[in-house]
Amino acid sequence: MKNLFKIALTALMLLSVESYAQESIIPEIKYADLEKYIDLAKQNYTKIKILDAKTESIKTAIPIAAVSYLDPFSGSYFYRPTGKTVIDPLNPYNVNGFQFGINLNLGAYLQKPFQAKKAKYDYKVAQLEQKDNEIQVTLEVKKRYYDYIQQIAALKIFTQSAQDSKSVAESLRNRFEKGEITLEAYNQSRIIQTNAFTSKIQAEANYLRAKDLLEEIVGQKLSDIK
Repeated sequence: MKNLFKIALTALMLLSVESYAQESIIPEIKYADLEKYIDLAKQNYTKIKILDAKTESIKTAIPIAAVSYLDPFSGSYFYRPTGKTVIDPLNPYNVNGFQFGINLNLGAYLQKPFQAKKAKYDYKVAQLEQKDNEIQVTLEVKKRYYDYIQQIAALKIFTQSAQDSKSVAESLRNRFEKGEITLEAYNQSRIIQTNAFTSKIQAEANYLRAKDLLEEIVGQKLSDIK
């Protein structure tokens, strides 16, 4: 039991060395890279493109609303040959030659100023939504970048821990073969080694997921960004 306590204590000390070596991820943050990722996300992220297209579509409603002031007006003409009798029992006001007329749908005409105003407000709302979306994308890029840096740091820690636990296990195996420690103590070191390697594998998976999420919003592989 005494040997087992020493083994566990030694392993824990080794697994903790690298953790204390890096107490913060802040020095690892590269703000120049972060700004590049934000700019690329604003250019490439699908949600940004969709909202940009939506804003431009709404913008076209403004000139359309201005031109539509002519919609309530309609023109017509009537032609009566000059050789015909002017007197027309059905329409005594009918005369020879061309007759022109303009019709106005008053209800439709009165709606036009409100439709134009609505088009302008819709465009303003779309612009505000666009700005808000850019803010949200900026925050999301930062979140994913910080998580990416965190997972890199975690992977380094667990990789070092796995290497240390492997060294401890190999050392204790030699001591076990020489009869210096018990089988129980040796098995305990193997369990610690297994746990360390399991943690390393989980850290690798977390790192890959964080990298994929950052690349997804940036729109490019990080290795391709100069």
